[in-house]
Amino acid sequence: MILRSSSASPFARKVRIAAEVLGFGNEVEIIPADTSDPEEALRAQNPLGKIPTLLLADGQSLYDSAVILEYLDHKAGGGCLIPRDGSRFDVLTRAALADGVADAALLMVYERRWRESASHSPRWLAHQSGKIDRGLAALEASASDPAQVDVAAIAQACALGYLDLRFDGAWRSERKRLVSWLDAFSAAVPAFEATQYREP
Repeated sequence: MILRSSSASPFARKVRIAAEVLGFGNEVEIIPADTSDPEEALRAQNPLGKIPTLLLADGQSLYDSAVILEYLDHKAGGGCLIPRDGSRFDVLTRAALADGVADAALLMVYERRWRESASHSPRWLAHQSGKIDRGLAALEASASDPAQVDVAAIAQACALGYLDLRFDGAWRSERKRLVSWLDAFSAAVPAFEATQYREP
């Protein structure tokens, strides 16, 4: 399997952590992708030109991260990261919430990266910031056992890690319970630290 990704992407990080947790780490070759390059092969592999994209041996491309994690869970026998019992939809909903926090943070980064400073929209930034604040409050209220590794826990850890990376951990001062959860998750899942973005 080939993972087209960026080392800073919280969504690609989810896939990398899941692959390690499920025992597929050595089966996934990581090839960086430049989503801003119109000549990048990624655009033929994924019409949206987005990461992460997982390329299978038979030539099939899988995207986005939620689909890739579903595939990896299936490949591992099912029920490993995505429960089969009545908790399934609670876990999937919490994963979607964490993904939404990461997505809002990414949109704030893109606003600053892709638009001239004079064109930045305070209203748009506030809209995304509100999603993050409400999302973190909900995640903190329903914080699960950090030793329970599922798609929701992985997504939550990656969202918090991305906020640390791009927003200097500003969330930490008001979310002590989530800070404690992330510390415990990092200790329980070595792949979280191993996949942390480091400046080249």
